[in-house]
Amino acid sequence: MRPVHYITLAAAIALTALLYLGGNTVPPAKDGVATKQQHNDAAGAQGPNTMRAASFDSIIISSRKQLPKTAADEIAAIENKLAAIRDSSQMAAVFIQLAQVWEKNKQLPVAAYYSAKAAKLENSEKKLTFAGQFFLQLMQDADSRPVQMWEAEEAISCFQQSLALDTNSEDIKLGLATGYIEGTNEPMRGVQMLLAITRDKPDDIPANLLLGKMSVQSGQYDKAIDRFEKVLKIEPNNTEAMYFMAEAYKGKGEKQKAIDLLEKCKRLVNKPEFSRDVDQYINSFK
Repeated sequence: MRPVHYITLAAAIALTALLYLGGNTVPPAKDGVATKQQHNDAAGAQGPNTMRAASFDSIIISSRKQLPKTAADEIAAIENKLAAIRDSSQMAAVFIQLAQVWEKNKQLPVAAYYSAKAAKLENSEKKLTFAGQFFLQLMQDADSRPVQMWEAEEAISCFQQSLALDTNSEDIKLGLATGYIEGTNEPMRGVQMLLAITRDKPDDIPANLLLGKMSVQSGQYDKAIDRFEKVLKIEPNNTEAMYFMAEAYKGKGEKQKAIDLLEKCKRLVNKPEFSRDVDQYINSFK
């Protein structure tokens, strides 16, 4: 099961899916000029946006204010030790110490930052990918768009270095695409990566799911349904595809098809809380 990631649909159904459905997504990478088809697949995903990412300095200043004195003193001692190191090969272990203290004190963006610093020094594909996925998960709970953009930039940096070590990893490519799509002003770069995956592997489930969700977001419901049908031919009980296909049918005005899919999804998920939320959602558009 990959980290939970969804393109925001600005609807209750998206939140419900985040809470109850298993997700996927980890991004790809490749530059190039977007074709007309690529723009159609991602319509609505790109637009003028001059907002900038937060800086790490602003994030750590805010996080320091949340620390109890004992933790602040512990971090200061580790930072002093780090400042005295002249050999970069010794820094990774100290960055890990910093990450552990920040994580213990529930300051996860800073913890992720230092984990990534260690992974980059060690040049470990596994640790770089883990750090990138950590940032992608944090993006889902970011309290502001600038912070989310900073987390996306950090995730992209980790995945790019990781991809250089394993150029064939689909998970790394999907993670990279997700970072671009969900957290930057360059979503088309991520779209191009996903489309590159589906050109090589037309039945790729994670790429088709993410492209389908993007099509729902941009109101291209027929395109979305095509993507989800492709997934369901391979995995008939994929509740994620089922759930968002229901949203596509709802968008097309085909309410009964949407309800039938949601009812089937309820039976497969088989969780009382999920069933309750889906029933409320169905009643909102019957």
